[in-house]
Amino acid sequence: MLGFTKLCKGLSAVLIVGHIVVQLVPPSLNYLALIPARTIPFAWNLVTAGYIEQTIYGVVVSILGLLFIGKQLEPIWGSKEFLKFIFVVNFLTSVFVFITAIAMYYATRLETYLYMPMSGFQGVLAGFLVGLKQILPNQELSLGIARIKAKWLPSIMIVVSITASFFIADSAADLSMILFGSYMSWIYLRFFQTKPETSFKGDPSDEFSFNSFFPEIVRPVVNPLSSIFHRLFCGRSSTSDDGNGYVVGGIPLPGSDPIEASRRRERGARALEERLAAERLADSKNVEELHDAAEKV
Repeated sequence: MLGFTKLCKGLSAVLIVGHIVVQLVPPSLNYLALIPARTIPFAWNLVTAGYIEQTIYGVVVSILGLLFIGKQLEPIWGSKEFLKFIFVVNFLTSVFVFITAIAMYYATRLETYLYMPMSGFQGVLAGFLVGLKQILPNQELSLGIARIKAKWLPSIMIVVSITASFFIADSAADLSMILFGSYMSWIYLRFFQTKPETSFKGDPSDEFSFNSFFPEIVRPVVNPLSSIFHRLFCGRSSTSDDGNGYVVGGIPLPGSDPIEASRRRERGARALEERLAAERLADSKNVEELHDAAEKV
């Protein structure tokens, strides 16, 4: 009735099993979590770390995020692309967390950066929020007494995580995963995700630019940094002066204009509306069946 997908349920089972394993066999954490000093030769922990939650709180949050956000993203992206997104974001997040930990060790000579086991689904969850920003940016979600548009969720999560890191010592590892998860997911969706309907890659729309994660007041400062990403990942292509997408020699690349991105978001919103309508119809049918059964009794 809740509409959770089979893939999300399967991944939830993986998170549960991973947590149970490290609780029943604590030494397994040394091989499954990301421990920079042991990543070589145990390189597989760059993959497994993302699916190992060390606390029951982490398991609950990760599963809820996976189920509820996954049922929004997977029908629009498709199961194959959804799974690919999770794998890519999880792996790249672990790689950059590993690099950062090594750099911090050489900068501070504190061995805690080398031997602290880091793991969790936080990086992918942060990536999911970036995905919502891309597909349903203007969808309003209720957060307590406030209603927030989906496009601001990644920024809010990052600000909350940074703030928490000043008061909770153990949240430093979570912060690095959230930051790199958000960043890697944006890089992937912005420049590399293949669109089945067009076979072109990325999302060059202004609404999904790097500076769109920041308030209007600081965007002039962020804009030069945003242009670096275009030159880095698009080669000789660049952003046109009128904001109409990637161009080569002054000619827009087919399928790269904001109109296409707008159509994709419209399809996402339409898919969401159709799914909600189907759920309401199914609920009404169930109520009618129960009512008929009650009358027969």
